[in-house]
Amino acid sequence: MNDQQLLRYSRHILLPEIGIEGQQCLLDARVLIIGLGGLGSPAALYLAASGVGQLTLCDHDTVDFSNLQRQIIHRTSSVGQPKVVSAQTMLNDINPEVECIALPIRADAAQLRDLIAETDVVLDCSDNFTTRYAVNRACQAARKPLVSGAAIQFDGQVSVFDFRRDDAPCYNCLFPEDSLAAELRCATTGVFAPLVGIIGALQAAEALKLLMGIERGLSGKLLTLNALGMNIMRSSLSKDPSCGACNGTADTSAEAAAGACCSICVDK
Repeated sequence: MNDQQLLRYSRHILLPEIGIEGQQCLLDARVLIIGLGGLGSPAALYLAASGVGQLTLCDHDTVDFSNLQRQIIHRTSSVGQPKVVSAQTMLNDINPEVECIALPIRADAAQLRDLIAETDVVLDCSDNFTTRYAVNRACQAARKPLVSGAAIQFDGQVSVFDFRRDDAPCYNCLFPEDSLAAELRCATTGVFAPLVGIIGALQAAEALKLLMGIERGLSGKLLTLNALGMNIMRSSLSKDPSCGACNGTADTSAEAAAGACCSICVDK
């Protein structure tokens, strides 16, 4: 670490739980962010500011005027640009030392497999369940930690699935693919702007701790937050013995994934 880095990251280094060794772990780390919308925006900003060495940004969408109410990484001048390009520009300005790789794609299973193999932690900030379950399976197969976030209306949630552990539950344990819950989308139901900032920042915090080997966090936990009453609840998760994803028996067809949904959907 050079003198400029010691100064930039001095407030991290002062923390005994992090120190120079922890900060060096961040500088050497590679993180994949899937989705640069409401959740991916604050998550990417904090990861870049914190000095994560390489951020791979994956999103096929473009910036829309309606995104600007909450997707804080994008600017009015970015409307019409690919979200990953808009985000890359902002992140390079915040911390030019961070290598930002912009991928304007909706990654399929093969692409996810290759991307996840080259990363240390994955943040799922996607907006569809075909991707969400595919990311879960790919992280399971590669034994890479997955930080999952979601937000809609005034409700948000964060979970960490640390597949480096044999007893780790997965996203499918929590919300099985054959769920019959109705899908909610912010485009039709709305979302409170600061909520996605809170959830995205929590995702960044959990990712940083995973990269530095800090055990305390949301691994095997589900944190839910209602921003209207500012009520926060943390629950323990356990591996479901009948989980199709854990047992390799889940229906991976696009039709099954597209028809499934959890109680809270992510903002895009």
